[in-house]
Amino acid sequence: MLILIAGPYRSGTGDDPAKMAENLKRLEEPSHALFRAGHVPMIGEWVALPVWHAAGGARIGDDLYEEIFHPVAGRLLALCDAVLRLPGDSKGADNDVRIARERGIPVYYSLQDVPGCSEARVT
Repeated sequence: MLILIAGPYRSGTGDDPAKMAENLKRLEEPSHALFRAGHVPMIGEWVALPVWHAAGGARIGDDLYEEIFHPVAGRLLALCDAVLRLPGDSKGADNDVRIARERGIPVYYSLQDVPGCSEARVT
């Protein structure tokens, strides 16, 4: 399955790039276990960040940022087979879950609940 990993990225960071990088690292933590189970992990920021930079993005939260970041997740969800929702407050991740449910896409809240990952550990 193509699995969107959703969780906090910008939330709670005060737009501090170092804190956002820490959040991205946390989003990436389950990616290896998903891959080892035969899935393809996907994180919206893996797509949105290069698109934003290529478009001339200059400031987190600017109009261009808003134009790209949340729509990327919506477009990815048209391709994804499931969502893995990681803990933590995040309006974007909550929106991903809402969209997934509307589209009948399974949402998992634990890596161990993802098919093939019952023995998996985040590495």
